[in-house]
Amino acid sequence: MVFDFLEPVDESLLEFISELPEQSLGRRVSIHTSDVFPDLDKAAIAIIGVLENRGSHGQDERVHLEHVRKEFYSLFPGNWHANVIDLGDITAGNTPEDTYYVVKTLVEELVKQKVVPLVLGGSQDITYAMYRGYDRLEQMVNLVSIDSKFDFGSEGEGLTANSYLTKIIVEEPNNLFNFSNVGYQTYYNSQEEIDLIEKLYFDAYRLGEISNNSTIAEPVFRDADIVSVDMTAVKSSDSGNYVKFIPNGFDGKEICILARYAGISDKVTSFGVFNHNNSAQESVLIAQVLWYFIEGFHYRSNEYPFGSKEHYLKYIVPLEDEELVFYKSDRTDRWWIEIPYVSHVNNKLTRNTLLPCTHEDYKGACGSEIPERWWKAQRKNII
Repeated sequence: MVFDFLEPVDESLLEFISELPEQSLGRRVSIHTSDVFPDLDKAAIAIIGVLENRGSHGQDERVHLEHVRKEFYSLFPGNWHANVIDLGDITAGNTPEDTYYVVKTLVEELVKQKVVPLVLGGSQDITYAMYRGYDRLEQMVNLVSIDSKFDFGSEGEGLTANSYLTKIIVEEPNNLFNFSNVGYQTYYNSQEEIDLIEKLYFDAYRLGEISNNSTIAEPVFRDADIVSVDMTAVKSSDSGNYVKFIPNGFDGKEICILARYAGISDKVTSFGVFNHNNSAQESVLIAQVLWYFIEGFHYRSNEYPFGSKEHYLKYIVPLEDEELVFYKSDRTDRWWIEIPYVSHVNNKLTRNTLLPCTHEDYKGACGSEIPERWWKAQRKNII
């Protein structure tokens, strides 16, 4: 049983929680202790620590999550109704591959039980193990990474936090339908890597684009299955990470907004936070990132997938060679654009499907401007 690999939280954390106010998260979350294992049947979100850091070169191999848990459990919940549990920690195996196997199996089991795993690493190569957890779930996977880098590896490089994306792209079975990067910084990525993102019809948004208008990222998260957060995407002045000084990046407010977008997405079934520096300072922000994800989760509207289109307004935009079909929810005012099924080509789709988009995409289409994400999705489906 995969749950046998989980270690209970430390007794010192339980003592800390016992001194917290009755209304705090620490007194509301069911926690894996030496005597009690949380009831999965009543859970909606499961926190899991992964004490594996060997994928980060130059980092302390030990992972310390007690600061994160103390900060998180000291917070107060919103008007939350879904049960959150803490399953404790996956300790580092004899090899990183041993750890990956446990993460993969655990993610698979939780997603099957409709429990969202909230994974705390550790190095970001654990994202690869989360992705492999979908292998037997018979679905294509959309992965979104909040990161200043694309994490392509060099030829012959093993699986690390800086190369996990290459492993995901090239390894069979290939369940990856789309990859989106949110917040890349051009000077950290070679032009060849940027060109490869374009060639593969992946989506990438520069830090400045998102900082200027964070709402353009919301449709990206609405279409994600897995969201992976690299804490080095946050500038040091906001994260408190001065072990590796990061002058530019998201601020604390922006990273929490993105976490809330991930949480509010009906489609996101796993969320991970990685590459933090084990400091008490950075733990404060990580705790708030987790809080905002869970807050978003409680405001899910269950609009995906569409049961019927009776609550949606349909807009048809005729263009020179074709027509674009948009749908707008009358409950949330969110928009989708239809990706048509093409029967006579090698198509990854089996029917028409809907791609999340923005109102600005619709207005652009009215001006004969085809949304870039729609065009990329079309190309990706038929190659």
